[in-house]
Amino acid sequence: MIGAGFWDNQEEAQKVIGEMKQIRTVVEPIEEATAALEDVSTLAELGEEMGEEEIAEDLESALLVAEEKLNALEFQVMLGGEADPRNAFLTLQSGAGGVDATDFSEMLLRMYIRWAEDHEFELEELEILPDPEGGIRHATIAIRGPYAYGRLKAERGVHRLVRISPYDAQGRRHTSFAAVEVMPEFDEDAPIEVDMNDVRVDTYRAGGAGGQHVNKTDSAVRMTHEPTGVVVQCQNERSQHKNRATAISMLKAKLYELREAERDADTKALYGQKGEIAWGSQIRSYVLHPYQMVKDHRTNHEVGNTQAVLDGQIDSFIEEYLRSRTQR
Repeated sequence: MIGAGFWDNQEEAQKVIGEMKQIRTVVEPIEEATAALEDVSTLAELGEEMGEEEIAEDLESALLVAEEKLNALEFQVMLGGEADPRNAFLTLQSGAGGVDATDFSEMLLRMYIRWAEDHEFELEELEILPDPEGGIRHATIAIRGPYAYGRLKAERGVHRLVRISPYDAQGRRHTSFAAVEVMPEFDEDAPIEVDMNDVRVDTYRAGGAGGQHVNKTDSAVRMTHEPTGVVVQCQNERSQHKNRATAISMLKAKLYELREAERDADTKALYGQKGEIAWGSQIRSYVLHPYQMVKDHRTNHEVGNTQAVLDGQIDSFIEEYLRSRTQR
């Protein structure tokens, strides 16, 4: 029961609802797996009384359901990292490949938006830098929902696209690259402190589509952490104050990831190759020509339906990556 006045403070109410969703994400797989196993046990007892043939079909169905629920529970157990339950910042950066790379970055952005929508997660556009010739050079979005970071951390790294370029008049095959970076969203409880004396803050006018939507003030914020060279920026709000708060949260997240890189070989390798968004550093390839295949090079997991993947069906890649890490 929600008490009177619960919605008087919208920010606190949303925080409580978010915590409830997170708890349900943990509890429901346990309850569902338990119920499925109880169904199997009940049918097995019936089989002893009535004969195996009488319940064979029902038992087979119950076993399939139990296997599905246990797999879901196993996946939840994989999400045991300190920051896994948190919301996520996802950043895309186009790499080698010219306009094909900026177009690929936009394709990936659409893929992650579709994935978030399928999971009923909230989305917020924080910063998008379009390319004059097409696509996007750089983009950052916030994806908010239970274990968004724990799931999406499987996506960080360099992604590679092979296709017949729509920008090549001769119809030749091109290879292009884009980098994905994923960071947890922190609020006042961030496990890392930032000395603002080490941060250079620049403000600038946010870009827009023109007309009445162009921001007339320097509301966009760029922060540079001078000891590490880490740069974050935010321009989604018309208020410089709100953009500044979001930028600080992003900066904490990025510094947290750098700190964690010292403990995690995969993350360390990612940050070590940060400047090389090109051949040889990819974690996943999306091949649209001469055949159709999406392959993750870390797990060798493959999917032949490339359109489904680009429409956001990436859970199998996420699950295989997380499973491979727990088996080390």
